[in-house]
Amino acid sequence: MATTKPSSSPNDPLRFGGQPPASPSPGPRRAGHWAWRGLAAIFIIGLVVGAVFVAFVWRPAHDNARIEAARAARLACSCRYIGGRALGDCEKDNPKGRFPVSLAEDATAHSVTATVPLAAAQTATYREGWGCQLQAWRD
Repeated sequence: MATTKPSSSPNDPLRFGGQPPASPSPGPRRAGHWAWRGLAAIFIIGLVVGAVFVAFVWRPAHDNARIEAARAARLACSCRYIGGRALGDCEKDNPKGRFPVSLAEDATAHSVTATVPLAAAQTATYREGWGCQLQAWRD
């Protein structure tokens, strides 16, 4: 009569008293799992708000800043090269708009550049007989 050798496999159900081994339970989810979901939701909401800001606020504000810079450059150029006044004196004539505008002069090119910080810059150049002309806008 032949006897079989007992199994030494850890997956053998008879090794543990005839009952199959219990499967590991997933247990309760960690609290950190929900925190990551919350952070992801906040991130996605932030992206949507940023896109709305760019579409409805930044673009019109950028266009208005470009217009303000162009106006200031042309007025300062006319004041400086047609009126013959100093650029610092011409800054007083610049009406206060919604944007802070700084002026810079290039005496060799007879031009004045007006800059709205982080938004726009525009240059007006004086040409004899033509007056002060703005450079073409680049989009």
